[in-house]
Amino acid sequence: MATSLSASDAAFYRLENTSTPMYVGSLSILRKPRGGLSYDTLLETVEKRLPLIPRYRQKVRQVSLIVSARPVWVDDPDFDITYHVRRSALPAPGSDEQLHDLVARLGSRPLDRSRPLWEMYLVEGLSGNRVAIYTKSHQALVNGMSALEIGHVIADRTAKAPEFGEDIWVPGREPTNAQLMLGAVGDWIARPGQQLGVLRSALTGMVTNSGEAVQTIRHYLEVLRTFTRGTAPSSPLNTKVSRNRRFAVASGPLQDYRALRTRYDCDVNDVVLAVIAGALRNWLLSRGEPVSPYTTVRAMAPMSVYTDPDSDGSSGPGQSISEVAPFLVDLPVGEGNAVIRLSQISHATETHSVVTSLVDARTIVTLSGFAPPTLHAQGIRVASGFPARQFNLLITNVPGAQSQMYVAGTKLLETYAVPPLLHNQVLAIGVTSYNGMLYYGINADRDAMPDVDVLPTLIAESLEELLEAAR
Repeated sequence: MATSLSASDAAFYRLENTSTPMYVGSLSILRKPRGGLSYDTLLETVEKRLPLIPRYRQKVRQVSLIVSARPVWVDDPDFDITYHVRRSALPAPGSDEQLHDLVARLGSRPLDRSRPLWEMYLVEGLSGNRVAIYTKSHQALVNGMSALEIGHVIADRTAKAPEFGEDIWVPGREPTNAQLMLGAVGDWIARPGQQLGVLRSALTGMVTNSGEAVQTIRHYLEVLRTFTRGTAPSSPLNTKVSRNRRFAVASGPLQDYRALRTRYDCDVNDVVLAVIAGALRNWLLSRGEPVSPYTTVRAMAPMSVYTDPDSDGSSGPGQSISEVAPFLVDLPVGEGNAVIRLSQISHATETHSVVTSLVDARTIVTLSGFAPPTLHAQGIRVASGFPARQFNLLITNVPGAQSQMYVAGTKLLETYAVPPLLHNQVLAIGVTSYNGMLYYGINADRDAMPDVDVLPTLIAESLEELLEAAR
C-alpha cells in the first residue's frame, strides 16, 4: 500500500541536489574481535532489525502528471539487502586519515533514488585491530522517534544480541502510475478535512490542558523569534558548495566538559559551543580574516529537550527525549577571552524558552541505550526548516549511551556524526557524547575549506584554554 510522504519529508526529498545530498551520516569505530567481524555477520544483524524500521525496505515513487502531489512510500519488490550493506577496505597502512578520506568520498555521492534511500559500509583494513561502519540515510527516511535511523536499532547494550523472531516479509504489490494518480486525487480531496481535524484536536487539547497550552505557545513564540532574527553575519563559511567533501574528527573526555560546567555554572552544551567558538576564532585568524572584538558567527544549534519539562531525569531520561528545539546562537568569535566567550554563550542559552527542559550535563552522564543518529537527524530536520541565510553553520550536539555498546557483538569504541552541508554552508559539526567521551564529526566542503584538518587541533587547544583558566 502506498503512503504519501509527510509535507516535511517531501520537502527534504525535493530540497536535495547534487551538491547538497540530504542524508544523515554516522561513522562508528569498533574493536575487531578475535574472529573478526565478517560481512555476513553484519548483514544478518541488519536484516534482523529491518522490521523495526520498515521504511528501510521502501522506496519513493513520484506521482506522474500531478505536480502538487506528494511522492509516496511503496514497498520495494526487488529489495536486495546486499545492495545496501556493502563492504570496503583501506589500503595499507589503514590510517584514520585514509578512513576519513573514504567517508568524505562516500558522503559526496547522492543516494540511488530508485531504491530505498540508505547505505551501510563495513570498512576493513583499519589499523590498530579495528573496523569501521559508515552509514548514511536520507533525511526523508528519518522523521524522528516514529521513524528511527538504522544506527539506532543495530546497537546493543551487551555483546550477546537479543533474540528476534523470524521475519517473513512479503512486499506489497507496487502500484501502477494510474493508481498513484487516483490516490493523489483522493488525498487532495481529503486534505482539507484532515487539516480541520488536526485543528479541532489542537484546540480541544489547549482548552483541556492549560499548562500544555502555555508550553505550546512559548514554543511557537520561540520559533517565531528565531525566524525573525534576520540574516546571519557575512562569513567565509558561506559560499557556493561543491560536490566534494572533507571529513575530520576530534574528541575529548566528557569529564573535562563536566568540570567546566561545574566551575562556571553553565551547561555542557554551553561549553561545547564555547570550545567551537574558540576554534573558529583561531581558524579565522589563521586565514588572515578580519576579526574585530564584535565579530560573531551565528550557529543553528538545536537542543535536545525532555517531552516533560518537569522531568528530573530519575526515571530513565533517555526514553523521554523526543523533541529537538531550534536555537540560534551568535558565537562571539571576536572575543579574545575564553571565559567571557563561555559566559556570553551561557547567557544566550538561559534566555531560550526551553531551557528548563534542556538535557543538561548531569543527565547526559546517566543516559543509556539511546542512539544518537536519530537525534542528529532531528536536529538536521529542525535546521533545514529555516532559511540557510539565517545562520552560518549547523552544530548538532546530542547525548548518547554512557556505557559500553556493541554492534553485531563487537565493541563500539567511537561514534561520529557526519552531518550534511546545507545550502551555501561549507561547514557542519555533529557532536556526540558516548561512554565518557565527546566525539566531534566535522564535515566540510573540500574546495571552500581545504584547511579543515586544522580544526581538530584548534578544538583541543580551545578546550585546554578553558581548562587552564578554570585551574
